[in-house]
Amino acid sequence: MAGLLCRLLLCLAAAGAAADLLLEEVRRSVDLSTHLAKVSAELSLANAAGGAAASAFLLALEPGLEPRLAYLGVQVKGEEEEENTLEVRETKVKGKSGKFFSVKLPSPLAPGAKVRVSVEMVFTHVLQPYPTHITQSEKQFVVFEGNHYFYSPYFTKTQTTRVKMASRNVESYTKLGNPSRAEDTIEYGPFKDIPPYSQDTLKVHYENNSPFLTITSMTRVIEVSHWGNIAVEETVDLKHTGAVLKGPFSRYDYQRQPDSGISSVKSFKTILPAAAQDVYYRDEIGNISTSHLLVLDDSVEMEIRPRFPLFGGWKTHYIIGYNLPSYEYLYNLGDQYALKMRFVDHVFDEQVTDSLTVKIVLPEGAKNIHVDSPYEINRASDELHYTYLDTFGRPVIVAHKNNLVEQHIQDIVVHYTFNKILMLQEPLLVVGAFYILFFTVIVYVRLDFSITKDPAAEARMKVACITEQVLTLVNKRLGLYRHFDEAVNKYKQSRDISTLNSGKKSLETEHKALTNEIASLQSKLKTEGSDLCDKVSEIQKLDGQVKELVLKSSVEAERLVAGKLKKDTYIENEKMHSNKRQDLVTKIDNILDAL
Repeated sequence: MAGLLCRLLLCLAAAGAAADLLLEEVRRSVDLSTHLAKVSAELSLANAAGGAAASAFLLALEPGLEPRLAYLGVQVKGEEEEENTLEVRETKVKGKSGKFFSVKLPSPLAPGAKVRVSVEMVFTHVLQPYPTHITQSEKQFVVFEGNHYFYSPYFTKTQTTRVKMASRNVESYTKLGNPSRAEDTIEYGPFKDIPPYSQDTLKVHYENNSPFLTITSMTRVIEVSHWGNIAVEETVDLKHTGAVLKGPFSRYDYQRQPDSGISSVKSFKTILPAAAQDVYYRDEIGNISTSHLLVLDDSVEMEIRPRFPLFGGWKTHYIIGYNLPSYEYLYNLGDQYALKMRFVDHVFDEQVTDSLTVKIVLPEGAKNIHVDSPYEINRASDELHYTYLDTFGRPVIVAHKNNLVEQHIQDIVVHYTFNKILMLQEPLLVVGAFYILFFTVIVYVRLDFSITKDPAAEARMKVACITEQVLTLVNKRLGLYRHFDEAVNKYKQSRDISTLNSGKKSLETEHKALTNEIASLQSKLKTEGSDLCDKVSEIQKLDGQVKELVLKSSVEAERLVAGKLKKDTYIENEKMHSNKRQDLVTKIDNILDAL
């Protein structure tokens, strides 16, 4: 309600001042050198003496140009030639058609005072190809229709209009006031004492082979991560809106003749932020390798070359994406965050975007979202986006705007709050997932989920268990011989027969117990019908031979200590026994490995 009241007051103030304001001088320039119509006007605005001070003035737009206006900017020049941008709001004038704008002055304009104002307007799709269809070898001509006069609700004392074209090849143009022409420029005026809302058709038919590229649709997705990265992806539908190609396309002529397809587009340059990295450029087929990337000090320049040249009426579709470090665009104070990024970025020079959709994906848990835009945008309902490790979704800001040009490349600021403790959510989810996985595996391998029992499998498990016990007992029994060897060596050094007898008694007792346990396990293997029973039997035989050699070695040691056997003979016999024993142990080990 307050905004509506403010607008009404502005309209009334502007309408009240309209009768007292006049334009002493208007110098207008119409730039038609590209596929855009750029109109700039230098106005000398005066307030008639004896009236009231004016805080605002009106700008008017012809009814036919309303849907074509993409940008309007107004600046006022001060005493030191500094420029201040003025606030512009759309308004209405009773009894008049067309579009009107109320421009608020920095300070009220007193009666008898003057102010210099600079107006800049950009129009799209006002240059119409004529003829509408051309062959590959023909040049492109376009027609522009406008107004000889600066359309204004105020009386204008004097006005000049300068029209700049893309080439000197002009088919025809209107000749109001005997205009002068030099190369690619036509000068109209000066016109004197022009009444308000004056109109007279200005028409120029000339050659224009500049790229008539139009972004018919573009979706720009900005995904913000508090882990240090901002991912940007742009999906672009591009169309050549110039004269439609008539007849077949010859690539041979296109490559051989430099003037073949002169109005077509082979490539264009896209300017990316200086910090852009991991850049990709692809379409439905896959990666497009004909692009080139040039890293500059203040930007990254990417040459986009479609898979085929674009002629009039032809279209292409592609996706470009890159990553940015978040510290250059994301600011915070405690839990308060502000994202400052461009609403639309540079795609090509003199770009025109018919329809733009911007989606800003904020971190999960972002709240109290507020958007500050330098111009009016259409906010749609916020959405939710789900990606890896998300639980309740990431908020997505969706905004739309139509008819954009390069002047709309400005920053928007997204304010939101975010609790930093939520950054632990994803790591904890990963830890919890692994914990559940490992716990499930532990439970699974320890439980039997089979419905029926498999006798063969149970038998194999029993045999494996018995075999494991046999291996343990055999190794333990072989260890007894090593302990007895140590007792024999002590006996040879100390000549204490009690040491030898004690070691021999311990060997006999423990060896008998282990042999009986192995024999018991052997009978179990036989009961299970396993052929491993025979191998265990062979181990028992070989072990008996090993024991016999061990006991012989102890007898030889007794004879040596008693002086009944010479040392040389003992050494020779001990070496022979040791070799035989080693061979037997090797055979036992081989059988154990087979088990």
